[in-house]
Amino acid sequence: MYLDPFHHANGAFISIAPEQASRFAKEMAGDFNPIHDPDSRRFCVPGDLLFALILARHGLSPAMEFVFKGMVGRDVLLDFTPTAADAFELCGEQGKAFVSIHRRGPVSQDPALIESLTRHYVAFSGLNFPHTIQPLLAEQNVMLNPARPTVIYERMRFALDNLDFHTPRLQPAQAELKVDGKRGEVSLNFTITAAGKTVGQGYKRLLVSGLIPYDSAVAAALVADYEALKRHYKA
Repeated sequence: MYLDPFHHANGAFISIAPEQASRFAKEMAGDFNPIHDPDSRRFCVPGDLLFALILARHGLSPAMEFVFKGMVGRDVLLDFTPTAADAFELCGEQGKAFVSIHRRGPVSQDPALIESLTRHYVAFSGLNFPHTIQPLLAEQNVMLNPARPTVIYERMRFALDNLDFHTPRLQPAQAELKVDGKRGEVSLNFTITAAGKTVGQGYKRLLVSGLIPYDSAVAAALVADYEALKRHYKA
């Protein structure tokens, strides 16, 4: 399975080393959020990796919603025991819930369809910053705090017309930001197409905090530093 390099499996249980999580974020999603660096004091596993593993282990349904309830840190053993339930949670070995999943409709275990949809969603998801979030922030005269840029994956959901398609693609749709003081809520909508036709739609919601007044020079430096991290890693 294409996800094998990014986790360790022992029966129904999965663990994700910080180095594996960081590689997935950078190489699969193009996500260089420092919170996914192995040596980060606030390290957590990317939500997109949890999403990918849930689909790979539990299958794909036409309508699904994922609510991220807690961050998965180091040395957490995740329980992927198979279930036929329409509502279930991804929990750690000690019972703490990290992701709440709701699904509706038949379940497909087609590995090619699941991998294709996952890869394209993760690639779309990884373009959050600076491509989409930074312009939204600038429009409302706020920006991330360079000393502690905080962007949290809160939920995503999608609805497909059916599961009878191949090689899906994701296209960005409307994006919006609601600001409330130092906090903000970003909604990133997308459409899913196959063979040139729309087969579904969905959205991802992010929470940002610690917002400060916009400073064009500081914001430009933050983006430049982020892009430099990407160039350095690829080199």
